[in-house]
Amino acid sequence: MQYRTLGRTGLQTSILGIGGFHLVEISFADAQALLHRYLDAGGNYIETAAQYGDGESERKVGAVMAQRREECILATKCHVRERDGAAAIFAQSLRNLQTDHVDVLFMHHVQTMEELERILAPDGALRAAEAARQAGQVRFIGISNHGHPELLIRALEVYPFDMVMTNFNYYDRFNFPLIEKELLPLALERGVGIVGMKAIADGFLWRSAEAAFRYAWSLPIHVMVAGMNTRELLEKDLAWADGFTPLSEEEQAQLLWAPELGRTVCRQCGECLPCPEGIDIPRIFTLEGWYDRQMWDGVVRDPGDYWMRQTLRFWFMNEERARAAYAALDIRADRCTQCGECEPRCPYGLPVVSRLAHAHYKLTAERNV
Repeated sequence: MQYRTLGRTGLQTSILGIGGFHLVEISFADAQALLHRYLDAGGNYIETAAQYGDGESERKVGAVMAQRREECILATKCHVRERDGAAAIFAQSLRNLQTDHVDVLFMHHVQTMEELERILAPDGALRAAEAARQAGQVRFIGISNHGHPELLIRALEVYPFDMVMTNFNYYDRFNFPLIEKELLPLALERGVGIVGMKAIADGFLWRSAEAAFRYAWSLPIHVMVAGMNTRELLEKDLAWADGFTPLSEEEQAQLLWAPELGRTVCRQCGECLPCPEGIDIPRIFTLEGWYDRQMWDGVVRDPGDYWMRQTLRFWFMNEERARAAYAALDIRADRCTQCGECEPRCPYGLPVVSRLAHAHYKLTAERNV
């Protein structure tokens, strides 16, 4: 197993972490067996949350921590935003985990600026985390988020978080480009530990799972957490972690043609510009990515693929934020005259004109074709 230094924490973490969300889906015995096998194989980052199964995931992890607490970096998360409630939740987390301390306490799933302000307030959840750190119950404080890098960038600017946790995969990199362009460099500059999740985009990249993990591990993140709820999945992920080699430049270029991206997802290269009408085409597709990860494209597919896309498209619950940002644009996609100048410029063959119309419909519910 390969290891990396987890930012300024100085902790040495295995590049593969095990996440607790999917432990809720299996029995106590199976969960314990997987956790023991993971630790035996050299994995040492275990992450869970109070919200997973109302403490069930923590209790399953705790049964193993009662025996092997010193063998791992243990992280949990608190979803309550106020100080007193957060303190009570965290006290229960320690009981569930059968330990007197965790290495990392994350502010869980902080999705709006209002939530960030609430946890930062004098009576906010961060005050409970700081008190727990002062008492020796927490070593480091982090924040997690799904598909909203602007919020995490702001969080690092206003508070010295030790860790950030967000999604890193070769599909969503184009829906949330600031994750790699701005958040990742900022976190590295400040010595913040970087915990990745969703390497296979919530399962969307299941056909290309090994390539997806290699992509994520080739980024300067410190650990990629995966939800492994079967022995088969665990063994595959362990083997990929043990044999990991960074993607070459050629392999990274090949991923731009990955089948999941197809002729649907804008790669944010900017070759389509300038538009005669002044439309910022890549920006509009970014907002479509915020809205539904560019998953509903109007293409008829087999039922399994259709239902996966329908299930995952609103996973991050960013629809209102996307529509508000689109409404604020000076020039929207409905200014398109369908001149078609952009389409021959797109290296990936996207039908830009019809894609713009579809994005406009999703972001406004107004049809213009």
